[in-house]
Amino acid sequence: MPKNKGKGGKNRKRGKNEADDEKRELVFKEDGQEYAQVLRMLGNGRCEAMCIDGTKRLCHIRGKMHKKVWIAAGDIILVGLRDYQDDKADVILKYMPDEARLLKAYGELPDNTRLNEGIGGGLDEEDDGAGNDYIEFEDEDIDKI
Repeated sequence: MPKNKGKGGKNRKRGKNEADDEKRELVFKEDGQEYAQVLRMLGNGRCEAMCIDGTKRLCHIRGKMHKKVWIAAGDIILVGLRDYQDDKADVILKYMPDEARLLKAYGELPDNTRLNEGIGGGLDEEDDGAGNDYIEFEDEDIDKI
């Protein structure tokens, strides 16, 4: 039987990013970069995102972030635009929820951007007044069942 010469297996490697909880400096976009909101995850290190400039782009998650930073639908990300492909971009950074709120407060993100939930929507949708999810039953209806 061979001796174990490493420091552990894949579960040890997963637990390395515990130091990401500390505060980090807020990163603003530069030229050649854009803010985007993830529409859906496609697998294979890719996602579909709606950029703030109104373009839907296929975004590639860079290798440094690939299995370390989990990106879900509805997250605010910073993407690097490509000079030669306008419909594709590269994910540079994922903003934490408090950082996304700060970006919105600074006016970097438009006011109609929804931050706290995924694209599917949350419980507090004010946009459509009709369509209540709860059905009220009378006592007579329960007796009939």
